[in-house]
Amino acid sequence: MTGSLLLSSAIIAILVVGLPAVFHLTRYIGAKSDNVRKNEVYESGVRKTVKDPFDAFNVRFFLVGVVFLIFDVEVLYLFPWAVELRDLGWFGLMEMFVFMGLLVGGLVYVYRSRILRWI
Repeated sequence: MTGSLLLSSAIIAILVVGLPAVFHLTRYIGAKSDNVRKNEVYESGVRKTVKDPFDAFNVRFFLVGVVFLIFDVEVLYLFPWAVELRDLGWFGLMEMFVFMGLLVGGLVYVYRSRILRWI
């Protein structure tokens, strides 16, 4: 019991003290390169992120986020279904085929409407 307590205390001490110390040391040890081009803000294909609030916003960023959420949330439905598949039987299997068919239909719609096309 004492050995495992000592080991866990050492691991916690390394994480709490050692890890921040290493990150702090990289500031002094790492290479330094300061130029205007490197310090320029670049985010998702947009050069200037600080703009006038009334400028037009490219709706593609919003659409990509919504499409990601739609297809990401499907995983939340797949895990409980996979756990209970034996109890659900054939009816549960067919229900999941219908659900996945709807998702594939949504993916086909997104592909055909070229929502994810950037150029």
